[in-house]
Amino acid sequence: MGWWNSHLHQFEISDIRYSSPEPGYVPVLGDPVHDERKSKLGSLAEEDDRFIYEYDFGDSWEHEIVGEQILAAGPGSTTSRCLEGTRSCPPEDVGGWPGYADFLDAMADPRHPDHDVRREWIGGRWDPEFFSLDGANGALKMSASRRFR
Repeated sequence: MGWWNSHLHQFEISDIRYSSPEPGYVPVLGDPVHDERKSKLGSLAEEDDRFIYEYDFGDSWEHEIVGEQILAAGPGSTTSRCLEGTRSCPPEDVGGWPGYADFLDAMADPRHPDHDVRREWIGGRWDPEFFSLDGANGALKMSASRRFR
């Protein structure tokens, strides 16, 4: 997604939750949370399975993921790959869907009262339609190298 992994997150697969055992993470209603680092997606989900990824419990970015096809890793491959994608990731800490909608409105209209502040906050121009397949795969590779040192 392009986020910084600075917020709590979880995956919900077949009514079982997986997350990182971070300090401060308190399971809702005492439901157990399994350590995501001890599980591989290929052993938890099958083709056509749908599951939920939630990031930043305050902003509650919730994504439904569909495992359309599970492919065997190629020789020497140690990470997942993105095969295609669309649009930019919403900026970190933009405020969930309502904040992102406000952000897009402000960025699209140079006369909007928050345009200059939002543009400075994001570091310049913002194109919500931009997607880089190479960038997504580079981020996956970097994430895997940090995780599996």
